[in-house]
Amino acid sequence: MSARIPALVAGTGFGCRTHVPALRAAGFEVVGLVGADAERTARRAAKSGIAASYTDLDDAITKSGARVVSIATPPHTHAALAMTAIARGCHVTCEKPFTLDIAAAKAVLAAAERAGIVHLLGHEFRWGPDRALVAQAIREGRIGTPRLIGLLSYLPLLADPAAPMPDWWFDTAKGGGWLGAHGSHLIDQVRDWLGEFKTLSASLPTVSARDGGAEDTYVLRFTLENGVEGVLQQTAGAWGKPAAFARVAGTQGTLSVNGDVVTLADRDGERTLDLPPALQLPVVDGGAANPGLAAFTRLFETMHARIDGGPDPAPVRAPTFADGLKGMQVMAAVRASAAQNGACVSVDV
Repeated sequence: MSARIPALVAGTGFGCRTHVPALRAAGFEVVGLVGADAERTARRAAKSGIAASYTDLDDAITKSGARVVSIATPPHTHAALAMTAIARGCHVTCEKPFTLDIAAAKAVLAAAERAGIVHLLGHEFRWGPDRALVAQAIREGRIGTPRLIGLLSYLPLLADPAAPMPDWWFDTAKGGGWLGAHGSHLIDQVRDWLGEFKTLSASLPTVSARDGGAEDTYVLRFTLENGVEGVLQQTAGAWGKPAAFARVAGTQGTLSVNGDVVTLADRDGERTLDLPPALQLPVVDGGAANPGLAAFTRLFETMHARIDGGPDPAPVRAPTFADGLKGMQVMAAVRASAAQNGACVSVDV
């Protein structure tokens, strides 16, 4: 790995909790923190051991000499920040959901490609051991031709309307809603494992007692371009212990995810798949308290390697702004279907 590359983090919440330590673990030097409120940003920069704080990204790039910008702000700010960073020649990582709409996603992707920068999207769960192992097994043909997928989950995160959450989470004008906050991850999971969406029927209900605002639940029934049929259903508004179901069935076998364990069932019976060393995540300080930190570290290691012109550190297809656009197109179709009482719609690509 080359010398430590100077990086800025835009966003004082998740940015400080996850992006800052992951960048450092991946070999970057975090030279500044950018936020909307000067006092709060300075306080959180000091707490995170960051020397400088700013309220303007362009000014921050000029004064810090940063070569990388990592965006961890609310979705409605992503496009403008990314465009500023790209215009200055910086490599960029952006949180999901990518932008507010398809037009903005196309514009940011086009700008990044013209500039020739490294661009990655914050779908860190692609490096999660269970997801990476399923992806590898499917690509190796271990279930034959995939036919069916089901991903279901119940979470209590938003069940209590009084639970403290960022205001933008429930403001659709700012990119809020559980579809973007978490559904974007599962949409990316399906795309990474199996391919592109073709048609879907969807609804965006609210399960909790919350009055108004964006949804806390999404339900999709879909067909992929390769003919795979599937269902995505998740709520963050259900009281009780978290519960999840993930299964992919093919002509020769079925893959199931149970916690961190992946099993393969076929004519020879059912067995647990071992995680190969290449898919194991790095051990990172603070990782025990922040389960996503190791996966984010791998994402930033991938960015570092690509800036250096070297190979990716793991056999995982890294998510780029092109994946961000694809995800926005699927989510736009979900919202269009939900607005038509679940009508079957095509995914506009």
